[in-house]
Amino acid sequence: MIIPFNKPFLTGNEIEYIQQAVASGKISGNGDFTRLCQDYFKQRFGFHKCLLTTSCTDALEMASILLEIGPGDEVIMPCYTFVSTANAFVLRGAKIVLVDSLPDHPNMDVTQVEGLITEKTKAIIVVHYAGYAVDIDLIMELSEKYGIKVVEDAAQAIDSFYKEKPLGGIGHLGTFSFHETKNIQSGEGGMLVINDPSLAKRAEVIWEKGTDRAAFFRGEIDKYGWVDVGSSFLPSEITAAFLWAQLEQLDVIQAQRKIVWEDYFQAFSKFEIKSKLLSKNYLELLKKEAELFSFTFPAPSKMANAHIFFLVFENIHSRTAYISYLKSKGILGVFHYQSLHQSPFFKKRFPESNSLAANFPNSDRFSDCLLRLPLFHELPRLSFEFFPTGDSRE
Repeated sequence: MIIPFNKPFLTGNEIEYIQQAVASGKISGNGDFTRLCQDYFKQRFGFHKCLLTTSCTDALEMASILLEIGPGDEVIMPCYTFVSTANAFVLRGAKIVLVDSLPDHPNMDVTQVEGLITEKTKAIIVVHYAGYAVDIDLIMELSEKYGIKVVEDAAQAIDSFYKEKPLGGIGHLGTFSFHETKNIQSGEGGMLVINDPSLAKRAEVIWEKGTDRAAFFRGEIDKYGWVDVGSSFLPSEITAAFLWAQLEQLDVIQAQRKIVWEDYFQAFSKFEIKSKLLSKNYLELLKKEAELFSFTFPAPSKMANAHIFFLVFENIHSRTAYISYLKSKGILGVFHYQSLHQSPFFKKRFPESNSLAANFPNSDRFSDCLLRLPLFHELPRLSFEFFPTGDSRE
């Protein structure tokens, strides 16, 4: 049996809704299915305004434009994140100021943020890794104290909460991803959430290529024109129709993912943490000696929305050996982000930051040691082995 890392789940209504969109004659975007999706998020999670985008990357770029980020501005964000988090602000000319991860979780260490704030700081970007919330109360206190806007990169955090508040709905702006690897997906897709009402009107203009076209279609003005900067950020109705089929089944999808996550947790909890995972013979094939190594995994309190189940190994060699073992069983386990400060682009773009390389030991450790296991709706629960000792999830 081959177990991929991810398999996009189809509810069964995607094609029907796409056909409806095509038959309507309105497939260019901002039509009925777009409004259904946007209204769903407003009603279910209480978001002030929602705008579907072609990706979370586009949502972040919209946020950067909306906050008027420009040359000379500084934007604080985690070192352990996807490049889109940084690219959106680098494109506007900003300097990226990085924050290390927590010792026990990939999320940014928010206690480091205040010491990085200067008079040039324009925004703080928080990333809720694996759908698990950062301590955003502290971030919002800093926002109030220093007059800095907060953007939640909630790409992985649909249906996750912090003190009963939905993630993506706490900062001034929030961004979501509907990439095929996410819990709810439309192949590609995203959304910008505007929680600060003062930003809502301009956000819609930026979304509509810098025009007040949306207001025109609502009958609020008699003609529309170019009133601001913007771009073509909204997705087609075909994408929105696909997404609507997924949103209708959000609770079903989430319930099944949480079963899989809990299944992993129970299996690894029963497995002896310090264990000779790989046989001597197998390690010889890898030209390595048999070794003992340990790994850690998330506690149930960190399940959040069951987006990711990950292991953290002692070192990169142990992780590599385990990846090879899984591959031999037809199972694809994958690592995740590489620390932004280690990237060739960051070193070239911000050479003055190269001396800070030692300031991100936790981010670097997760880059080297974190491994994500397959997690999707149709994942077989009892049919494959994760443990070279012969123990299985059965």
